[in-house]
This record gives sequence, structure tokens and C-alpha cells, in this order.
Amino acid sequence: MDTAVPDTLPDTLAELLPTPLHAQCRTMSVARGERLFHTGAVPEWMFFVAAGEVVLERPGVGGALLVLQRQRQGFVAEASLQSARYHCDARVTLSARITRIPAAALRWIAMLNGELRRLRQQCERLSLQRVQDRLLHWLATAPGGRFETTAGGLKSLAAELGVSHEALYRCVARLEASGQIRREPAAVVWVRDAHPKPPTGVRRRTECKKQESSP
Repeated sequence: MDTAVPDTLPDTLAELLPTPLHAQCRTMSVARGERLFHTGAVPEWMFFVAAGEVVLERPGVGGALLVLQRQRQGFVAEASLQSARYHCDARVTLSARITRIPAAALRWIAMLNGELRRLRQQCERLSLQRVQDRLLHWLATAPGGRFETTAGGLKSLAAELGVSHEALYRCVARLEASGQIRREPAAVVWVRDAHPKPPTGVRRRTECKKQESSP
């Protein structure tokens, strides 16, 4: 899969990493089409792209591949340091020069992971066309699969989803009627048993009209 490169670390990486960590890193050449990791694998390394290109991807709505990150120079899959498993594939799209660093030695960037994950989820969510898919994506990635309506109500959620509040109200009513969500006095809750797979990876039976989604 890869060929070790008897070379020093890329300058930008050497400046960033503590000197004692340099000896634990390995630089390699990786051919186009190879994968640095697969969905479901346990994260053991952080990968730094010095040349070439790597994309993070996973199936999206309708089965089309959704690109979560495209990197030509810098780290990939930083957020995975705090995950038990990878939730995407890392595919080399241009033959690349990659340095891998032991993940256990990089926990010092863990404080950045929460915000990074949130931003990537927001980008993924806004790429979805239907109100329904955006709402189910939000609930599937939220703690407890729920949105608390006590602060700002559904209007604040509509703004975060990038849709009109009227479109969101109609969608909530339809999803509640179909059993995909339930309303509580102060929350909207995703009914996980109704759809065991994440909503971004499958096509739902009940659809909100495409025209309900704002540009």
C-alpha cells in the first residue's frame, strides 16, 4: 500500500510537533486510489498530507459519496482522535506523500475536536436538499437525538438548518405523523427505532417537498 520515504519530516510538521515526537513519525508515499483508513477501523494514527490529495468521504443521501474534507497540505481526520471508530474513508485521490503520527501522542489537540466536528456536521447538513434530511441529520448528531425548544423554539432551529420556519413546522408535523420523531412539551426527539441507520446514509420513506427547502 505504501512505500517508506527515508526523508525528514515536512518543515511545517517539524515546527508544529514537539521534537521528542519526531522519531515516532513515519513518512511514506501512497498511490492514488489507496485508502489511509476505512469506516469502522480503530484510529491509531494522525495523518499529515505533505503533497498530493486525500479526501474523507462516506455515503450520503441516495448513496452518492459525500466529501467531508479535501486536503492537499495539512492534517486529515483530526476529529477522529476522540472517536472509537472512523466514520468515513480516507481515499488518496492524487498520489501523496503522507506522514503518520501516533494518535496516542496527539491528544493535546483534543480540545479542538468538538468544534471541528460541529463545523463539519453543519457543512454536511447544509449540503442536503430536503428539509426532512437536514432535520433528521441534526437530531441524529445531537446529544440524545433531541432538540430542546425552550430557548428560541423551532425558529432558532430553522435558522440553523437554513430553512424557513414555516417549512420546518410542516416537516415536523409530517415526521411526527409518520412516527420518525415525537414531540414532547419542551423538545423534538428523533425516534431511533423507526430508522436504525443515520439519516444521511439512507433515503427516507416520508419526504418533505423539495421546494420547502430554502436556497
